[in-house]
Amino acid sequence: MKIMSLSGAVLFEAEAECLKLLVDAAVKAHANLRCADLRRADLRRADLTEANLQGADLTKADLTGANLAGAVLCGNNLRWANLTGAILTRAVLIETDLTGADLTGADLTGTNLTGANLRGTNLTGTNLTGTNLTGADLTKADLTGAILTGTNLTGADLTGADLTGANLRGAGLHRANLTGAVLCGAVLCGNNLRWANLSGADLTKADLTKADLTGANLTGANLAGAILTGADLSGANLRYADLTEAFLFKTNLTGADLSKVKINHLTVGTNPNDKLTKRKK
Repeated sequence: MKIMSLSGAVLFEAEAECLKLLVDAAVKAHANLRCADLRRADLRRADLTEANLQGADLTKADLTGANLAGAVLCGNNLRWANLTGAILTRAVLIETDLTGADLTGADLTGTNLTGANLRGTNLTGTNLTGTNLTGADLTKADLTGAILTGTNLTGADLTGADLTGANLRGAGLHRANLTGAVLCGAVLCGNNLRWANLSGADLTKADLTKADLTGANLTGANLAGAILTGADLSGANLRYADLTEAFLFKTNLTGADLSKVKINHLTVGTNPNDKLTKRKK
């Protein structure tokens, strides 16, 4: 008899290899794996392409190298799961709990993570190109070297997140919370950072060329050596910000609050070769 439903089934006690075979067979048979209990399951390199795992409990499951392309994992519990090198392209993980999960080197291209919980998640070197992270919680997540080109981070919480060397070119960060985030050397060219909260953020040597920072909160932010060529900082709050050796060519500072800003060796003008050095008195 063909298995057509494993909804609510307890599967985590099965032998590792038998469990993989069972799950693989269930997926191929288009079985319903909704709400299945797969806690601590060994699903390394399992083929779960387009599987319906909505509501399944995958707490501490090992999904290293697993193929979850197009899978449905809405509202799932993936806390502390190992998804190193996993393929999650076009997967749907709306409001999924990935607290503390390891997604190092995973491919999440085009994945829908709207409202997902990614607090403390390891996303080092992860490909998040075109991923939807609207309203997601990425508090203290590690996104070192991650690829976030064209990613939608509107309203996302990135408080204390580490985005060192991350590529955020063209990413949407409208009203995102980046309080205390580390963005050293990050690429933010042409980004929408309107009304974003970057207070206390470390943007040392970040590339913000033509970024829209209208009304952004950059209170106490470190912008030392940052490239702000053609950036729009109109109405931005830069109180106590550090602009040491920053580049502000054709930067719009209309209505910006520059009180108590540190501007030693600030480079301004219209040509990067024409330097006008200012020292704070």
